[in-house]
Amino acid sequence: MAKKSSRRAAALSVSQALFSQGFGTRRDCDGLVLNGLVALAGRVIEDPDEPVETDGLVLTVEGRDWPWHEKALILLHKPAGYECSQKPKHWPSVMTLLPPPLRWRSGGDLQPVGRLDQDTTGLLLLTDDGALIHRLTHPKKHVDKVYEVSCARPVTEEQLAKLRAGVVLNDDPVPVRSEECEITGELTLRMMLTEGKYHQVKRMIAAVGNHVEALHRSRFGRLTIPDGLAPGQWCWVDPADI
Repeated sequence: MAKKSSRRAAALSVSQALFSQGFGTRRDCDGLVLNGLVALAGRVIEDPDEPVETDGLVLTVEGRDWPWHEKALILLHKPAGYECSQKPKHWPSVMTLLPPPLRWRSGGDLQPVGRLDQDTTGLLLLTDDGALIHRLTHPKKHVDKVYEVSCARPVTEEQLAKLRAGVVLNDDPVPVRSEECEITGELTLRMMLTEGKYHQVKRMIAAVGNHVEALHRSRFGRLTIPDGLAPGQWCWVDPADI
């Protein structure tokens, strides 16, 4: 007979639940409830101290459904022209593409899992789970990332052979290679990496005598960009799906 789990869903007040998800100070969260802006299963909540179970909790705040997450994991379809930084230098931060509750939750701890250059588009993960960031970015974990590369000059089989065998970058004597690499058009290729060095794709392509004109990340682990998720849009992700 299977042993029944003793774990129980946590119980919070509605105001505490809103606070934990980034909806402002406790006073802000109380105000949302008292102004009739928070509902549960279609019922407007009137008491900020009403208890709720967090397991499966979905609160509707100002007309938008917000599922409760102990830790956030977000997939953003990154457009060009945004920096993956909380404190960008030359371009807007990708954080500006997210609604305020996501940016404010956990005291602003939400951060990109690795970085994409401002001119690189595609799948970007963001989370406030430090342990998950470590698991996804540590070199020994070998999490696959797939990139669609547009080049300035025709892509050749000789170039692909060098990418598969490994090329040396100017800041590291240890060769880096593409785990998988294929030509997808006269000027395009698809390559898979399991590392995340600075400007790695661009520098690898340069090392074999070509130049990257455009770069798009199409896959991270098992995740791809959902159909219909336009550049600049985001969605929640279950960590188990990676």
